[in-house]
Amino acid sequence: MIETGWAIGYTVGIVVVLVVVALVVPILVLAHRIGRQAGAIDASLQQSVVNTAGLAGLSTTIESADTIVAGLRRGRKRLGG
Repeated sequence: MIETGWAIGYTVGIVVVLVVVALVVPILVLAHRIGRQAGAIDASLQQSVVNTAGLAGLSTTIESADTIVAGLRRGRKRLGG
């Protein structure tokens, strides 16, 4: 009877360990895939920063364009147009 209890205990323990392994392995595989993709995503985002760096001066360009257009309007009014 005692040996049967040990056998049942070991069997249940082994089943529990196998179930945990069956649940953890896919999670670890997904984490590994995400880790590999994270490097590519980070590189892409860094390239986006480089590609959009010129937009920082966009407000200055808009202000300059507004000043030029206002000057052109004043000139047109003075010329009678």
